[in-house]
Amino acid sequence: MNCSIPNELLEALRSARFVVALTGAGVSAESGIPTFREPMDGWWARFRPEDLATPEAFARDPATVTRWYEWRRQLCAKAKPNPAHRALVQLERRCRRVSLITQNVDRLHQAAGSQNVVELHGTLWEWRCVRCGQQREERQPLRDFPPLCSCGGLRRPAVVWFGEALPEAALARAYHDAAACDVFFAIGTSAVVWPAAELAHVARQHGARLVEINVRPTPLTSLADWVLTGRAGEVLPALVAALQPPDREQPF
Repeated sequence: MNCSIPNELLEALRSARFVVALTGAGVSAESGIPTFREPMDGWWARFRPEDLATPEAFARDPATVTRWYEWRRQLCAKAKPNPAHRALVQLERRCRRVSLITQNVDRLHQAAGSQNVVELHGTLWEWRCVRCGQQREERQPLRDFPPLCSCGGLRRPAVVWFGEALPEAALARAYHDAAACDVFFAIGTSAVVWPAAELAHVARQHGARLVEINVRPTPLTSLADWVLTGRAGEVLPALVAALQPPDREQPF
C-alpha cells in the first residue's frame, strides 16, 4: 500500500452522521472474480461479454447467454469475501450510519455480513421469468439452458444488461443516500459507468467529502478530498484499524 491514512479523514469519519460507500469490480477482483472487461477463459474466450449481456443477445440465443451467466455464477460461488468486504462490515459497525452501494452482482458484501446493501446492477443469484415476472433466488447449479419458469416462460439472471435501466428503487435509494451523506467513498470503481459514476458528483454537490480508494487514477481522482492509492483489501483494513481504538481492532 502506497498511502497513509490522513488524520483529517479519520476525524471526518468519527464525526460523520452518514457514510456512503460505492464499490465496483475492483473489490470483487480481489476475491478472484474476473472483472467484466477481462479476457474470458476456455470456450468463452470466443465471445465478448458485450455480445452476451444484452436483451438482444438473450432473444437471439438464450441458451448461450444463460450458460455464460451460469459459468459466471459458479465462479462467484467459489469466491469468498476478502479483507475489503470484511473491513466494510467493521466500518458499518463503527460509524453511526453506513449505506453500501455496489455495482457488483456476486453478493459477497452480504456474505461478509454487510446489512445495508443497495444492488445497483442486480445479482447473479436471482433469476427472473421474462413472461410472468416471477423472481426467485437460485443457489443450485442450473440443469437446463435456458431455464424455464413454471408458466413456460424463459428465465434470465436478474442483472442489468447493456441498454437496460437500473432497478428504479435501488437507483432512487442510491441517489437519496449520496445526497444525504457526509462522507462518500468510491472504492474499486472505474467511475466511467453511469449513472453509478454520477453518485460521487451528487454527494459533492450536497457538501459531502469524497474519498477514492483505487489502484490507479480515475475520472474522480481530481475531485476527491482524499485519494488512498492501493488495493481495497489493504487500504480499508488499515483505515478501520486507525479509526477505532486498539482494544477494539478486529482481524480481517
